[in-house]
Amino acid sequence: MKIAVTAASGKLGAAIVKALIEEVGAEQVVAVARTPKHAAHLGVEVRKGDYNSPEDLTAAFEGVDKVLLVSGMDDPQKRIQQHRNVIEAAKTKGVQKIVYTSIVGNEEKTAFNPIVQSNRQTEADVKASGLDWAIGRNGIYIDPDLDYLDTYVAEGEIRNCAEDGKCAYTSRAELGYAYAQMLLGDAHNGNTYNLVGEAITQAELADLINQVYGTELTYRYVTFEAYAEERKQALGDFIGMVIAGIYDGIRSGFNDLPSDYERAAGRPHLSPLEMIQLYKVGS
Repeated sequence: MKIAVTAASGKLGAAIVKALIEEVGAEQVVAVARTPKHAAHLGVEVRKGDYNSPEDLTAAFEGVDKVLLVSGMDDPQKRIQQHRNVIEAAKTKGVQKIVYTSIVGNEEKTAFNPIVQSNRQTEADVKASGLDWAIGRNGIYIDPDLDYLDTYVAEGEIRNCAEDGKCAYTSRAELGYAYAQMLLGDAHNGNTYNLVGEAITQAELADLINQVYGTELTYRYVTFEAYAEERKQALGDFIGMVIAGIYDGIRSGFNDLPSDYERAAGRPHLSPLEMIQLYKVGS
């Protein structure tokens, strides 16, 4: 059996490859990457695969039984066709099963909704593919907050527009484990799972980081408009508005939802404290 993971040079793709290696061994895993040298460190066979190149993808899926489609990072409308290229290549090469990494979120009421809508379209395309399928809807990763810790410490606070809304955080490592199980287990076929953990507020996140790292962070709420302008100045208009939309969705309760993680992974999701502790050990 061969399992191909697309966008394997990215952090989520790499986490899924790592989890699969632990389950089935490196010889059964194929890393597909737009730039193969960026995935060479993963210790598995690497094949070139650009979402914009059906020819690349068709060649990459030669002899592959299952495909893990990691959602692309391009403009929401462009990624719909890019994902369709992956699905069509999988069908052409006789792949049996496709698993897609979608996202949680509201489709209409935040600045994040174009991305959610594009993911929902790919979910529909996966379901209509005629292949066995499973879909995970990823929660917000806790990892970027911890990557950003030096900035939080320098500023003395976590600042965004989430207010008292709760976010059911997950991590790339937790998702990697769940997706490995979803790929390997036929019982997951035809299921869509919310891959999220325990929901916490931003103030609780600050407290947990303080507990693990010995910091003295506080949480400060700012309006959506102010936060969107700050993020746009730092990251550009599109990404800045996306980030602001994520936190506006948290404020609105769109990220406080029931978890299907244990059904997908076969074990409970790690707590936010455990995820932060593991991140510190690994960093």
